[in-house]
Amino acid sequence: MADMVKWWSRLTAALTGAVLSLVIPVHAWAASSGAGEVATEAVKRRTRSRGGFGFFAFGGLCCLLIVGGVVLTIVLISRNRRRR
Repeated sequence: MADMVKWWSRLTAALTGAVLSLVIPVHAWAASSGAGEVATEAVKRRTRSRGGFGFFAFGGLCCLLIVGGVVLTIVLISRNRRRR
């Protein structure tokens, strides 16, 4: 268990470092160049023409699949414990 905790903490630290090394410079660039306003206008135009369900429907479907996978895993693990 201790090895798994070490592995998980190292992976988390690496992912956090990678995300921060990408997000902070991009955010600084977008704040200084006016790209934020351009992106906001593009999103507004796109959602007006399509009705606005594209991204949220995909996000909801993805969330349901993940929750279903977790529930299925728990059910399978509990069934295997009962058989012993």
